[in-house]
Amino acid sequence: MTQSLQTADIAILQELQADGRLSMQELSDRTGLSASQCWRRVRDLEAAGLIAGYAAQIRAKSVGLNAIAYVHVALREHQEDSINAFLRLIETEPQIVECASITGDHDFILKVYAKTPEELEHFIMQRLLKSGLVRDTRSNFVLRQTKTRGPLPIL
Repeated sequence: MTQSLQTADIAILQELQADGRLSMQELSDRTGLSASQCWRRVRDLEAAGLIAGYAAQIRAKSVGLNAIAYVHVALREHQEDSINAFLRLIETEPQIVECASITGDHDFILKVYAKTPEELEHFIMQRLLKSGLVRDTRSNFVLRQTKTRGPLPIL
């Protein structure tokens, strides 16, 4: 949903992207709005679907996830049933943290986390390729992350 945002809404969204745990008073102090205005606007932004939720950002390595890869996936078939089956598979796999439909030689790109490169290989071989839905994969291992989950550029 694209929506015309007021300056105050943009300020609220920028502050909440930086710190989703701000109290309404802290948000008020940072935006120059009253706490009740902030509360109303945040509630409206949530109801409109602009704010999809709040989550803690966890450092992958701190929980043992040392292997990250972008996996390009080409499907065997492009009928609606096959695509929907693949999307259901993606939703059930916690190792996949992002999935996007893309242009080019492959149909989708997945961001996949694993403890080791071997675990990542096992996931690709046993979960993706053995599903019968995937024709081909191509993987790019992440060597180092320099920016993750940056705030959206709300213009």
